[in-house]
Order: sequence, then structure tokens, then C-alpha cells
Amino acid sequence: MASAAEQLAQSFNLSAFSKATELRKRIWFTLGALVVYRLGTYIPLPGVDPVAMGHLFSAQGGGLLGMFNMFAGGSIQRMAIFALGIMPYISASIIVQLMTSVSPSLEQLKKEGESGRKRLNQYTRYGTVALTVVQGYGIAVLLVNQNVVINPGLFFYISTVTTLVGGTMFLMWLGEQITARGVGNGISLIIFTGIVANLPRAVIQMFELSWNQGQFSAWFLLFLLILIVGAVILIVFVERAQRRLIVQYPKRQVGNRMFQGDNSHLPLKLNTSGVIPPIFASSLLLLPLTVAQFSASNGPGWLTSVTALLGHGRPLYLLLYVALIVFFCFFYTAVVFNPQDTADNLKKHGGFLPGIRPGEKTAEYIDYVLTRITVVGAAYLALICLIPEILISQFSVPFYLGGTSLLIVVNVTMDTVTQIHGHLLAHQYEGLIKKSRLRGRKG
Repeated sequence: MASAAEQLAQSFNLSAFSKATELRKRIWFTLGALVVYRLGTYIPLPGVDPVAMGHLFSAQGGGLLGMFNMFAGGSIQRMAIFALGIMPYISASIIVQLMTSVSPSLEQLKKEGESGRKRLNQYTRYGTVALTVVQGYGIAVLLVNQNVVINPGLFFYISTVTTLVGGTMFLMWLGEQITARGVGNGISLIIFTGIVANLPRAVIQMFELSWNQGQFSAWFLLFLLILIVGAVILIVFVERAQRRLIVQYPKRQVGNRMFQGDNSHLPLKLNTSGVIPPIFASSLLLLPLTVAQFSASNGPGWLTSVTALLGHGRPLYLLLYVALIVFFCFFYTAVVFNPQDTADNLKKHGGFLPGIRPGEKTAEYIDYVLTRITVVGAAYLALICLIPEILISQFSVPFYLGGTSLLIVVNVTMDTVTQIHGHLLAHQYEGLIKKSRLRGRKG
């Protein structure tokens, strides 16, 4: 007789997808929300000269501006109402997450369950508004200083800040609606859409450089495609990889009945920090380049020297890039995962690791294992992010999907597909029960 998993796999087909009415509604809602987001990236800010803005971005779009423009789906290049994108919300989320590890009151809120999580989300929204106001004012000042504003003045500052704050808050609300009423994580899907939107143009540009301009041969183009496929396979493998620590629970007596002890496991992800380390490392290294580009000849001499040393593909840039990725891997892992709390929760529920004394010894062992797998995770992130930088600098490859964006695209795709499978399995659950010969079920 086939197992329940085999029966479930046999019933998993396109006909089941066509019958999943609720899932189809969720997918259509998600697609509609993402279309609204893409339309908003083409609505320009009032008072900005689009021609002058295009010239400015083409001349100074290689630093932080270019990276954030990629995450914003081209909104910065067009200076649209969604120019800041969802990045202020992500920054506020990271700040609140870091503060929970240093503030006892916020840490207590984190442990209060659903009510504490709602209050932390509210703090994140307040932080998003504050960051957006500051960044919106900075963009307004920058636009005026670069002479791309038609009528600069107080009204332009007020309208720009108001529009950018409204755009970011709308995207934050739209992301929450996608998460609640659609499929996948709304915030991640918005970033994913912004990155993928310009991918066809990048692919066409790469083929034109190979066939029309002869910048590199067809064999080298084939090598690039194989390299991209290999990188995707590596990301999928590592992001799914876990180090499972066996957890045992002793026998317990409830009334007159004795229950056998259970075995479970504590999963530790190989890459606990996710895509945060490459984003932080890229931002810190691109900051001097961005400042030097906007300051032009008015900047100090040391800034020009630092910019020359930190150019793309330079040995110092690559070395610092790898070092910062490794540092933020360990730093962010230490922030988001507390071995002592995990050990205390295991002890509270009667669980223990075989051969390890509960409490302090368990926390030390979890920290030891976590440190070892973080080394592997940091090496993996450094490799994925370093290969595009070498290709761009040494072979002048227009590698649009860099390490950070490639990680985001693959992770969001895996998460969305997993949620779609979950909805399909839930829809087929009733049919699986009917097909199974369960003991005690009437014919």
C-alpha cells in the first residue's frame, strides 16, 4: 500500500491547481498588486526635469545610487514617486531587530508573543516614517544642488518629502496586503519585482555585446550562462541546508498513562544571516564613491585617493568586500540567534541534547556548532558575491544580477513556490483523506 506522501504526490497535478479557487484568487491579487507597484515606478516627482535627471544618473549612477536604483526597479533613475522604494522599511526593521538585542525592554516585548510582535511592528512603522522624511529631504536637497529642479523653493521641498513618504508608506501597506491576501512575502516580492523588471534588458544587452560588437565570444557567453546556472544551484542547495541537532524529550506521566519520550531536532540554517551581509558590505564600500561623485572637484584630496583604491575590481575593494561580508555574517547571526535563549527553552520544556548537560553546557555546544556552520555560510556568501565583481572588472561583463540581487531573486522564488505548494497541499488534504483507507472511517 502506498504511503500518505506517495498518495499526495500522485494527486499533485495541474487539475488540482485548477480546482484551487482560493489559491488562484491569491495569485491574481499578488500579480495585480505588483502591477500597481510597477506603474508607480513610472510616475515622476513633480517639479523634476526628466531629461536633466537622466543625464545626471547616467553620469553618477555607479555608486550607491545604482545599487538602490536596482532594488527600486528603476525608480531612482526616473525619480518616480517610489524612488525610495521599500528600503526605509527594511532599514527600520533591521534597526529595531538590532535594538532588541541591546534594549531589555524591547527584548521583553519580543518574548511576549503576538502582542509584543504587534508593538515592535508599530515601532518599525514609526521608524520607517522618520527615515523616509530624512532621506526624502536629502533627495530634495540633492536634486536642487544638481540643477535638475524646474522651480526650486520651499514648495518643492514640501511636495517632494510628502510624495516620497506617501510612496514608501503605500508600498509598505501594499507589501502587508500581499502577505495577508496574496502569496509569498509582500516586501520581498516588491524587491524581487524591482530587480527582475530590468533583467530582460540586461540579457539582451549581453547578447548584443557578444554578437554585434564582438566584445566576447559565444563560448565565453556559454560559460557565463553555465556559471549563472551553477550559482543558482549552489544558492538553492546552501539555502536549504541545515545542521540538525537531535533533541530528546524524556518519558512523562499524565494521570495513569505513561507517554513515551519523543525525538525531535533543532534546525540550524547554514546561512542564518541571509542577504543582509552583502547589502551592508556593498553599501559601506560604495559610500565613498557616491560622495566623491556628487562632490566632484569640491571634495578633499583624501576622498579622491580612497575612491581610486576602492574602485570596482581593485584588490583592496575585493579584500574589504570579503572581510565585511564575513564580519556581518557573524555579527548578524549573533543578533538574530541567541544560543542561551534556545537552551533555556529546551530546558523549560524538558528537552535535552544527547550527551550534553541541559542549561549552560547546551548553550555552549549550540554556540560552537553555530560558529562552525557560520564559517561555511560566510565563505559561501563571499564566493557568490565575489564572482560577479571579478567578471565585471576583469572581463567588462554587464553582469546585471550581482551576488546580492541573485541571492534575493533565488530566495524569494523558493519561498513563493513553497507557499504555493503549501496552499495546494491544504486544498488536496480533504481529497487525500477520502482516498486513504483510514482505520475507523466509514465507507
